Amino acid sequence: MKTLRIGSGAGYGGDRIEPALDLIERGDLDYIGFECLAERTIALAQRQKLKDPSTGYNELLEYRMERMLPLLRDRRVRVITNMGAANPLAAAGLVRAMAAGLGMEGFRVAAITGDDVLGRIDRYLGNEILETGERLESIASRIISANAYIGSLGIVDALRQGADIVIGGRIADPSLFLAPLMYGFGWNPDDYERIGKGILAGHMLECSSQVTGGYFADPGWKEVPELWNVGFPIAEVDESGDFVITKLEGSGGLVSPATCKEQIIYEIHDPANYHTPDGVADYRGVTVDQAGKDRVRVRGATGKVGSGLLKVSVGYSDGFIGEGEISYGGPGARERAALAGSVVRRRLEHLGIPLEELRIEHMGIDSLYGDRLGERLCARSDGGVRGPCEVRLRVAARAADRRDAERIGNEVEALYLNGPSGGGGARKYLRDVISVASIFIDRNDVAIAAHCEEVRAGRGSK
Repeated sequence: MKTLRIGSGAGYGGDRIEPALDLIERGDLDYIGFECLAERTIALAQRQKLKDPSTGYNELLEYRMERMLPLLRDRRVRVITNMGAANPLAAAGLVRAMAAGLGMEGFRVAAITGDDVLGRIDRYLGNEILETGERLESIASRIISANAYIGSLGIVDALRQGADIVIGGRIADPSLFLAPLMYGFGWNPDDYERIGKGILAGHMLECSSQVTGGYFADPGWKEVPELWNVGFPIAEVDESGDFVITKLEGSGGLVSPATCKEQIIYEIHDPANYHTPDGVADYRGVTVDQAGKDRVRVRGATGKVGSGLLKVSVGYSDGFIGEGEISYGGPGARERAALAGSVVRRRLEHLGIPLEELRIEHMGIDSLYGDRLGERLCARSDGGVRGPCEVRLRVAARAADRRDAERIGNEVEALYLNGPSGGGGARKYLRDVISVASIFIDRNDVAIAAHCEEVRAGRGSK
């Protein structure tokens, strides 16, 4: 029976690259997928694109391609990713230019478009926001991005056009890995039993080392060997859609029924109805069995037709967060930090600064003195310790106005001379808040297209 080997190259936008390179070099892969988007990530990318239309893709795209392209030149591993974020066309153009610089004539790079629905967001202002029940019009003036979760069909089209690298935007996480299965095995989009199995395979791969022990480790309870060198997973998928999860021999981490079970239920609200753009997966009959060292066989998923709707992630500006930190050390550190926090709270109240949220936190164990010196400084005569020997005070608040948010850090910094004794190491920060709202729209409103171009000598595209 024909089998495809698909690797996971990233589970989030800032994931490390070395395990992915190992998979390309030694994994005997057919495909590797890089899942690099979160709900808020694409809103931030859209904001970047608004400032500079040539940007808006994942900030590590160029770095990753610098490392991967020389390997891809000599190995037939096809890459699928959503690193295009808010600007897949620009991302694909950059990769073609980089490939041209390496003399990779004939190499084909595709961009998937259609997920960006910001230009027609006015059509959906009456739609309900899933998180709040309000209408989308309640945040209309603050919207900066709107991207539909799209599925596998654009990727399948790109692969049919011969794409070696496929770069999309808000492609749903499991769809990055389902698409090569549909293409490689010739699965029909309405073969929901196999689609459900493929969605599960994609779900197992989408978080990189989470299924090979990375997020599983818990010392004393769940031991994971060589976590510093954890390997990323590989799925060996057969034509029926059943598969084995494994990793490279010699890499750290582990693949066990327990690591796989944790990943199966990760982010799954209803195991009978896991909604994706490609269909609804049903995990209730799934079984996992050890099939060898670091090999787990996964069977029993199925699926059914979807709702006809697509989820849209709407990013919007939601005020500013101002924060400040300052440390107190030695005997009475906790009491002085508590007094400092109350001073800041009273100052903000006195100034009448309108805050939507306020948090005052006490952090710290050994960053100032180290364990042994801290124990000596705070030791009691009976050999005990007089409470924490250091505390890092953090004050953070959210405000609608930037200038109001700036006052938070300023008030913390002012504790240097106006607060309790012994404060030091003050820092202050200010950042704007990008929040995300979700709505549903008709899937027929979204037109997906694959733009595949060939690298020609001396230039990025034809």
